[in-house]
Amino acid sequence: VFRDFKNTGDMDYVVSWFYRAAEYIQGTQIRIGLVATNSITQGEQVPVVWGLLFGRYRVKIHFAHRTFAWESEARGKAHVHVVIIGFGAFDTGNKRIYDYDTDAEHPLVSEANNISPYLTPGSDSFVTKRTAPVADVPEMRCGNKPSDGGNFILTDAEKKELLAVEPAAAKFLKRFTGSEEFINGNMRWCLWLKDAKPAELRDLPKVMKRVEAVKAFREKSTAAPTRKAAQKPTLFFYISQPATKYILVPEVSSERRNYIPIDFMSPDVISANTNFLVASDSLYLFGMLTSAMHMAWVRQVGGRLKSDYRYSGSMVYNNYPWPAAVTDKQQAAVEAAAQAVLDARAKFPTATLADLYDPLMMPAPLLKAHQALDRVVDRCYRSEPFPSDRHRVEYLFALYEKITAPLVAAAKPKRKRR
Repeated sequence: VFRDFKNTGDMDYVVSWFYRAAEYIQGTQIRIGLVATNSITQGEQVPVVWGLLFGRYRVKIHFAHRTFAWESEARGKAHVHVVIIGFGAFDTGNKRIYDYDTDAEHPLVSEANNISPYLTPGSDSFVTKRTAPVADVPEMRCGNKPSDGGNFILTDAEKKELLAVEPAAAKFLKRFTGSEEFINGNMRWCLWLKDAKPAELRDLPKVMKRVEAVKAFREKSTAAPTRKAAQKPTLFFYISQPATKYILVPEVSSERRNYIPIDFMSPDVISANTNFLVASDSLYLFGMLTSAMHMAWVRQVGGRLKSDYRYSGSMVYNNYPWPAAVTDKQQAAVEAAAQAVLDARAKFPTATLADLYDPLMMPAPLLKAHQALDRVVDRCYRSEPFPSDRHRVEYLFALYEKITAPLVAAAKPKRKRR
């Protein structure tokens, strides 16, 4: 279908229908309406899909039904999250957006001068990956990647077995967590040999056997960077571990949760590449990231793994429109509310983050603390409350365009004077 267009690997199959329809209606007043998986209006698909439709075929969105659950007979009456998008190869007035956030049977209908590819009122622009944040905030990095064939990673039982033979290996064993362990508990262990001296390793034959296995695994890889990493078999393939306390954001989290579980971690806990890390102990930063405002942005701009949230540092964090001119009083309020969230969690020491953030089991004190945090974060953006996530998203996109307009202008090459 796409012939010369290369970037189709992450597209949903339904995009083929949009592409064919856009071809078919060129030079006509025909309008098309298609049901589609909502993922084509979220995350990394948006710049690819709509960049093509807007750029090559000059498509304009005429109406949009925002995400709603559709019962599918083909999936055994499973609910599929879909959108309906009406478009043409010409512009029109009287554009309408149908929103099902508050009533699944009777959508809220609003008019818009233009409908964005995120199905919000706004321009045809879209969010693309950035290598650095648009605001003055600490960088977010992907966690540490072992590329080790499992040889650096140990269970509790394997750790116990190793130490029974080589107790001196204890200094090189650190807690290790991916996103699944972080949320559900049961952290594993890893061999962290970053500062190990050759003489120390020489006295640890069991450890060195694992290092040899890492080397062999990497040498067999089809990827050139991995084969090159075989020259340093004692080290993780990619290291980003902060030397200080850091904020951990899991890459994947259940769509059922109202908030992605986020927490502070000790530098002694090694985070896997299935997490994102910000080297900071800032309660203000933590509070902003774990707020309803940030979650509204995640749902719209972040990707999906099946239906679960898939966080992205380059798409979500680096593009997030932080509030401007936050006063000391507002920052202090966010910090106090963020600490209250942590204090509420601490009242349930045996509960995992999965337990605490399950919408059916979330403890009342934690929910109350989060709602209080949401209110103070919202007030950092404007004094008027946001009635819903839809209003938050619309506000954030308007702010995003305002923030990024100077960046786009600065990036354009200047014409040379003759």
